[in-house]
This record gives sequence, C-alpha cells and structure tokens, in this order.
Amino acid sequence: MANDREVLREIWEGKLPVSFQLNSEEVIDLQSPEPYYLMVPRLSYFPIVTDKVRKHFSRYIHQDKQDSEMWLDYNGLALKWHYPIGLLYDLNKADIELPWAVTVHFEKFPESEILHCPNREVVEMYFMSCLKEADVLKHRSLVVSSMQRKDHNQLWLGLQNDKFDQFWAVNRKLMEMGPSSEESFKYIPFRCYHGERPVRQKLVKPVAEDGKRKTLQNFLEEVYPTEHEKVKVVIHGVEPPRETPLQWMSEHLSYPDNFLHLCIFIDETTAT
Repeated sequence: MANDREVLREIWEGKLPVSFQLNSEEVIDLQSPEPYYLMVPRLSYFPIVTDKVRKHFSRYIHQDKQDSEMWLDYNGLALKWHYPIGLLYDLNKADIELPWAVTVHFEKFPESEILHCPNREVVEMYFMSCLKEADVLKHRSLVVSSMQRKDHNQLWLGLQNDKFDQFWAVNRKLMEMGPSSEESFKYIPFRCYHGERPVRQKLVKPVAEDGKRKTLQNFLEEVYPTEHEKVKVVIHGVEPPRETPLQWMSEHLSYPDNFLHLCIFIDETTAT
C-alpha cells in the first residue's frame, strides 16, 4: 500500500497558475474583459474548476451563446477535458510561460478534436470508468466491485473539492496488493503520451519472471523496445530516475484515476 504520505500529499498539492482569456472574436462588448486568474490543481480536470471562469465571461458574449458548451485551447490546440490538467501542462510545457494563457470559447466547438462535456456528471462517469479499468488491471476488479456507493461518492467528492484526506481514506484501498500472497499489482495501469502518436498502453507486470521488481528502465525497454535509450519520461512535472521501481511509481505517482499518465519525449537527434 502507498505509505510515503509526504510524496502523496506533495503531488496532491501541486497547483498551476492559469490566465483564462475570452476569445476576442466572441466578445460583444466594446472592451475585452480582463483575464480571469486561477490556481488550479494539477490532478483535477478543467470542467471541475472552471465554473467561475464561465460566469466571469458569460456577460461578454451573445446571449444565445451563454448556455453553449465552453471549451478551451492553448496556442490554437483544443485542450482535451478528459486529460488531467497537469498532464495537459506537461505535454505543452516547452512552449508555456506562467501563468499559463488559456483561451476560452463558447462557439465553433471542435467536434473532431475533443469530446463533448456538457456537465460535471460526464467527468464523474469518465473518472469512475478509469478507476474501474485500473482496478481490473491491478486487482482483477476485486476492490471497486466490493466498494459501496458512498465510497465511490467519497472518491469523487474528494477530487472535486480538492480534499486530500477525504480522497485517500478510500483510495488507499485501491493501492493495496490484494491477497496476502501477492506483493505487487497484477498489471500496472499506465498511458504513454507522445506528440501526435496514439496513446500507448499494454499489459506490463511490475515483477519480472525471475521475481525481481521491474524499474522504470525495464518498463521503457518493454514499451519502447527500439527507442528506450532516447526516451525522456515526465510525470507531475518531474523526470523520475530510471531505477525507480515500477510498483512504487504506481502506488505514489498515479493520478487520482489510478493511472500513471506518462509524457514521453524522444530525442530524435540521438543516433540509434
């Protein structure tokens, strides 16, 4: 079970300063509104934290657009609401100056680029779906299926309200090993993100056939067999050492949905 509580809390408390600016083409006032500034949790999702942003800009757009679905972009790239905020930042970090300048839209929803998210209930359903998928990989779905509805609610409310203790009181069960004979998860829930490439997932065990615990280095050799020497991995804004045990990473560096969301950067200049 995750026991380095200081690590868990430090990651939970990670925040990013964001400057939200309404798309100038949608402003109906003579003067553009001031940006709206927020410190947002890295582990959260934009639809959870932008209610005040919507309220702030609604008065400056056409009345018939005020109930339209709000969406965000950075440098012309629509931001996927189902990606955690910290992941979105890390994927674009090379180009970002803080505060992160994000553009707010109420028109021309980019259907081909991002999913619709009309309300928070959609985020909750997506979040719980990811949790269940992670539990299938780690415990064959034994933990989530044994939880009561109030446990599910506590996880969601803990994330939504940015309450570390409330969330981890339940989430710790998802970080336990399961049967006493097991000292690791069955598989490690992860997703690797690299530019325009499809998100990469595969079944990876945290323990090798000889019983040795796998490290991040072993993981990269398995997931990027021809490129592992050129790969840089970033999660929560840091690059974990390659000798970091994979099991430890899953217990302590996973996002609230229990997945390791890994940003992959490949040095294309390095000789193969």
